[in-house]
Amino acid sequence: MNISIVFMRILFAVLSIFLMTTFMVSTSLGALIGILVGGLFSLLLIGFDLTCKRFNLRSFNIATLGMFIGYFMGKALVLLLTTALEMSQMSFVLQPQTLDILKISLFLFGTYLGAIMTLRAADELYVSIPFVRFAPVTEKKKDLILDSSVVSDARIIDVANTGLLDHQLVIPRFVIKDLYAQAEIGDEFHKARARRSLEVIKKLEAQTTLELRVNETDFPDVKDIQAKILRLARLLDANLLSADISKVQMASIEGVRIINIHTLSNALKPLMQAGEYIKIKIQRYGKEPRQGVGYLDDGTMVVVNGGGSYIGEVIDSKVLSVKHTSSGRMIFCNAVDEENLLEEYEEEALHDSR
Repeated sequence: MNISIVFMRILFAVLSIFLMTTFMVSTSLGALIGILVGGLFSLLLIGFDLTCKRFNLRSFNIATLGMFIGYFMGKALVLLLTTALEMSQMSFVLQPQTLDILKISLFLFGTYLGAIMTLRAADELYVSIPFVRFAPVTEKKKDLILDSSVVSDARIIDVANTGLLDHQLVIPRFVIKDLYAQAEIGDEFHKARARRSLEVIKKLEAQTTLELRVNETDFPDVKDIQAKILRLARLLDANLLSADISKVQMASIEGVRIINIHTLSNALKPLMQAGEYIKIKIQRYGKEPRQGVGYLDDGTMVVVNGGGSYIGEVIDSKVLSVKHTSSGRMIFCNAVDEENLLEEYEEEALHDSR
């Protein structure tokens, strides 16, 4: 956790207890009651802070501006009501309590309406003065922060070549430094992976239309690279592009949207239709008797009924169905020889029935 946040929480907790205790002592209610009330109030502050953990700075600024606009709108409505009552001489007819309730209701209505309208129109918000208009500079598409797992996957180069990610990719400087450190220190596997990642980054930088940006922001108080990336994503209000499935849960907890390159790859796999014929190499036995399992070039599992007799062989199979799972797609087939046997059996059964 950020040490400055911890310090601020402790400071406000101490201030809450001190001020409440001072007030309670001055009113002869006792220091113990002041300490308890101050402690409860500090817990309330910290609880509110944890509840608003996903609230980024941009949303906070817009909400604050909305409150100011709503405040002036509420004051204007109350002023209009007061003026209308005075001009119509109805202020003497209404009870003071009724008049106060009307003013409070109008003020709250105006404040709420102004704040909500500002939040809903956040993307269209701009400031204008005579002859000058400051249009919003926020882009419709969010930036994508690359982590070390996705730059180690060479498929990101092919995705970048499509033009879909132009002007969106951001690589943190601390990720590059960590890769250089891994390339110098560590076992051979991590060295090779780090060098491969650095080569991928160089190829991405060489694409002039992509305009890969290097972000210099660092968080010295945070040691974990993944925690740094998530914090940077929240700071920039950006999404995270990763190839590590285990990071999805952590990112969702931090309020950062993660785009997994493996999920993207599974979504773009070609669909197989029932009745199509494919060639598949049977690599192992399946769970059911006489069932064989093979894999397509993209890693899709193919379960072949009757394929258990052809381990190590490439056979023709007929697609029965395609099942979507959390890990990808599974294709269920019948071996062509098995299919022919079933058809012959059905024909014989039909002939015998006649």
